[in-house]
Amino acid sequence: MSVILVFLLVIAGFVGWWLSHQRLTAKPWLEQGMAGDVVGFDRSALPTAKIGLGVFLAVVGCLFSLFTSAYFMRMGLSDWRPLPLPRLLWLNTGVLVLSSVALQCAVVAVRKGQIYDVRLGLTTAGLTALAFLVGQLMAWRQLTGDGYLLASNPANSFFYLITAMHGLHILGGLFGLGRTSIGAWNGARPERLRLSVELCAMYWHFLLFVWLGIFALLAGWAATFIDICRQLLT
Repeated sequence: MSVILVFLLVIAGFVGWWLSHQRLTAKPWLEQGMAGDVVGFDRSALPTAKIGLGVFLAVVGCLFSLFTSAYFMRMGLSDWRPLPLPRLLWLNTGVLVLSSVALQCAVVAVRKGQIYDVRLGLTTAGLTALAFLVGQLMAWRQLTGDGYLLASNPANSFFYLITAMHGLHILGGLFGLGRTSIGAWNGARPERLRLSVELCAMYWHFLLFVWLGIFALLAGWAATFIDICRQLLT
């Protein structure tokens, strides 16, 4: 239960950071300028699509928090034998970080109206995301080749389950990223393109955050962190 609370607190921190960048605390009545400008800002301050994506990400965060809780509860039993972490996962992590950085660069570019840089950022993000998925499959192949099969140990099952769920979310993100890229190449309206790029970046940053948590969990760092927290609380 404490694992879920810690994870949800981190999720809440991420959501709070995102909301703080949406200027929810702005006071329109104190804004200077034409009345029409203020009304337009009020309508576009927090698009419905961002709210919907935020709710979806909260649900996904709860799902992975449940996986994390089950992981910690199951690893306490005597038949748990942790599998070695493939070194390839370090490279995959770096590739996913690069993908997230590329999308953030696309966000900056679309706000400045630099369409060429937007296309470059979206393309880079898509290619690196595909490279991440290929790297995950290679890590799976390496583990199965070394005898760490899905059903041979509960630790193995959790590894394949959690990484597969994260990979499926990456695939879903690639679908949205592909549609955004098509819009960028076909001359979509600037307002629509900007919103699409920002949504993709928001989703990608969240998946990166989730993967870093998964990586820490599989490497054993999360268990050490939880033990430290328990010692501090007691």
